[in-house]
Amino acid sequence: MPTLCRPAIAVPEHVITLDDTLRIARGLHAGHDQLPLVLRLIRNTQVAERHLVQPVEQTLRHPGFEERNAIYVREAKARIPDVVERALAHARLGPDRIDAIVFVSCTGFTMPSLIPWMINELGFRSDTRQLPIAQMGCAAGGAAINRAHDFCLAYPGSHVLVVACEFCSLCYQPTDLDVGNLLSNGLFGDAVAAAVVRGDRAAGFRLSGNGSRLVRDTEDWISYAVKSTGFHFRLDRRVPGTMEQLAPELRSVAADFGWNAGALDFYIIHAGGPRILDDLSHHLGVAPAMFRHSRATLSEYGNIASAVVLDALRRLFEEGGAFHGARGLIAGFGPGITAEITVGTWCRHPAHPALETHPSTSKEALT
Repeated sequence: MPTLCRPAIAVPEHVITLDDTLRIARGLHAGHDQLPLVLRLIRNTQVAERHLVQPVEQTLRHPGFEERNAIYVREAKARIPDVVERALAHARLGPDRIDAIVFVSCTGFTMPSLIPWMINELGFRSDTRQLPIAQMGCAAGGAAINRAHDFCLAYPGSHVLVVACEFCSLCYQPTDLDVGNLLSNGLFGDAVAAAVVRGDRAAGFRLSGNGSRLVRDTEDWISYAVKSTGFHFRLDRRVPGTMEQLAPELRSVAADFGWNAGALDFYIIHAGGPRILDDLSHHLGVAPAMFRHSRATLSEYGNIASAVVLDALRRLFEEGGAFHGARGLIAGFGPGITAEITVGTWCRHPAHPALETHPSTSKEALT
């Protein structure tokens, strides 16, 4: 049964705190008639700090979409290799053992995707399958895990690398005064994350099944307006309320396996914002503490889009994981409005002999 191994993550070195964000908002938008509302919304995000690929002063300047995208490519190529190397070490695999790469990102664009560059530069085989996902926003982390799972089921024994690269700060639009856009300036952060789905038995989150659900007629609620200046984030104020509609969908997917989604042992939930987590906790009947890893990601890194679920899962691994056989759920939410849902069990004991002898094994990967 395919197993999601321990993720690796990297956040950039430039830090912006909540106080910094509020001070900048007051200075830049002193005349905005809804500034008090914007400041309150930013405070309510519970994001203590975020990490940016550029210093704050450079982030606040818009050099044009072409240069912004060049920064995206440069920073991605500088930061992806280390994260991929650590994710492979956690899975005890070399790059030659990877059969497919799923690359997800919604904050920059290249064609071809960055997968061919990874194959050429990082030692992957030339027959590695490529699956880039560019238009699912924050839901793409869950989608990547699910498509990797599907690939391993279609090709038994295969291994899939998932990479999420999100530099949300490169979507900052200084002249866009829409309240939803101003809120996003205090919510989103930058990160790169990666994880391997092994197609054989291994220690980690053993994947049992997955599902995708769409809330009808909400495709405009989370979106980009694509303009000459790049991507302009649009967020409808009704988005937080969608958990009332999505909670039954999580229950439906879990019920396919005879499970009660409100009575599982661990949860990895996309941290779109505190109300998303609060409302889902309420509608599932789950104690707020069960979402602690997602809340920690939100507080320390902000909403890092598709990388959120991988970072929250990393935190569970670092906590020591769940008990053997524990039942859990991963849920990513994003444009559509779409939910990508994964269910499975925790495995503490690798059952494949190769796991103990592969040359890529590292001390870090044993935990």
